[in-house]
Amino acid sequence: MNSPHGLILFDGVCVLCSRGGRFVSKRDRRGYFRFVPIQLAEGRPLAEQLGIDPDRPDSFAFLANGQAYVKSEAVLRIARELPCWQWTWIFQFIPRVIRDAIYDLVARNRYRWFGRRDACMPPNSDRSWPS
Repeated sequence: MNSPHGLILFDGVCVLCSRGGRFVSKRDRRGYFRFVPIQLAEGRPLAEQLGIDPDRPDSFAFLANGQAYVKSEAVLRIARELPCWQWTWIFQFIPRVIRDAIYDLVARNRYRWFGRRDACMPPNSDRSWPS
């Protein structure tokens, strides 16, 4: 957890999560972020450590500077690291319980609304994302 990179632990079968990873990767000019699917060997123990069931993930996580963030806090922390998205700090003024309730609503419905892959889609070793 003490890496010079920010690690995004995500649901590799979730279409929304993979699209989110592509979105971040395309805007990550510094090469700061690393992506690890929860379902793969590297991600499973991290997910379990953070209280995320790797077989039925209900959140993703962002690990940076020895800290772990989940749900809406993870989203906002990632956005702060992206050029042109630092303005999202304003959402910190919305109480976390409200932000996380919205996050949970989307998380519960993400497969139905956006789809699910049969197999995990990790980013390629060069950090590009398969289509």
